[in-house]
Amino acid sequence: MAWSSVAARAARILPLPMLAAASAAEPLAQATAVSTHPLIKGGDTAWMLVASALVLFMTIPGLALFYGGLVRTKNVLTIFTQCFAVTCLVTVLWVVYGYSLAFAGPSGAGFGWHAFIGTLDKVCLLGVTPDSIADQAPTIPEPVFVLFQMTFAIITPALLIGAFAERMKFSAVMLVSALWLTVVYIPICHMAWAGPGSLMGGLWGLQDLAGGTVVEVNSGVAGLICCLMVGRRLGFPKEPMLPHNSAMCISGACMLWVGWFGFNAGSAYAADGLAARAALTTQIAAAAAGCTWMAIEWWKHRKPGALGVVTGAVAGLVGITPACGTVGPLGALAIGVAAGGASFLVVTRVKKYFAYDDALDVFGVHGIGGMVGLVLTAVFAPTCLGGTGFAGDHDWAGQIGVQVGCMALTAVISAVGTALVLKVVDLMVGLRVDEADEENGLDYVQHGEVAYN
Repeated sequence: MAWSSVAARAARILPLPMLAAASAAEPLAQATAVSTHPLIKGGDTAWMLVASALVLFMTIPGLALFYGGLVRTKNVLTIFTQCFAVTCLVTVLWVVYGYSLAFAGPSGAGFGWHAFIGTLDKVCLLGVTPDSIADQAPTIPEPVFVLFQMTFAIITPALLIGAFAERMKFSAVMLVSALWLTVVYIPICHMAWAGPGSLMGGLWGLQDLAGGTVVEVNSGVAGLICCLMVGRRLGFPKEPMLPHNSAMCISGACMLWVGWFGFNAGSAYAADGLAARAALTTQIAAAAAGCTWMAIEWWKHRKPGALGVVTGAVAGLVGITPACGTVGPLGALAIGVAAGGASFLVVTRVKKYFAYDDALDVFGVHGIGGMVGLVLTAVFAPTCLGGTGFAGDHDWAGQIGVQVGCMALTAVISAVGTALVLKVVDLMVGLRVDEADEENGLDYVQHGEVAYN
């Protein structure tokens, strides 16, 4: 029935004020209706909402439980609080300026500054509406893309907590997280993922679907710098510092494994064949790495350690992250074996030899696993090995060169940027708690509460 007919009938039975209100309803309804961009697909949007929740699940509660189980009883609450607080802090910063600097503005041309960083065009998410789309994900609403990328920005600085666990002030953790996100994470994110004009992902042709550079090598190298500059825990390496709750750690690792499907398959930004490939290779690599670590430990110590097999699986998840959309099942198996073996070597031998206190093995697992994965992405990319081929006009050697070059650039930016951030924060508030507080534990000293009564 036409609106004019309804209005005519209403005029005979409604008072004038009620009729005026009814007449205003139509334009109001039209103004509040959400129009849909013609490219947006409901299936892709639904999948990306689930993927975003899965990646957030990796930090809270996954990473919190994984890290919390590995520390001593007196520092459990501190780990949980740091993970939760970093989630809150990074969310706010991502909305205010993080997303804009990472993804807004033209992608750049040549070696202009847009190849390295974005603009402030979308500060406070201005212009981000349910009807807008991002160039990187044209079939989902831009707010969903913002949310998905936010979860990556959350977990990456949260990974650093494992490097300086049990000895850094809470105020320093917050400042380091905020400054590191700004100085290190956002530029690397832009260079890898901001589109054709970005330095690594566009101009150089980096193959890194889900964050081998942006998340893994970045956090791993930063973690190494953190543990070196913050210094060793009291008593390390002479005193045993055993995990207080292995079951908690394993539970967190299980959540990380499940959440990683959102991390990797979600990076396809669609419910399609690329997401399917990423999900399958993710499962294969994690399982292969877990078996590898378990087999090595079983052979060396005659017992397969519970924490060893889960650490190996996490190393496999890290290793496949850049490669998940490029390699096939064969490549995933090889990457899992290589990442698990290399991480085992660094965690059990290299760390002991150099006596650096990477408390929860951020460098040994994320840094080393990410490096292995980035190089082997190119090694197993050929179609004859079940891969998708190389980026642009690169051949086998050229793609390996690109992967190594981007890995090196990421490591340099991460190392230098992290060192500067730590120095600034040390001058502002100091990095470490004093010796008495560290000895008593950070839970009560920093938060006035304890994990267990």
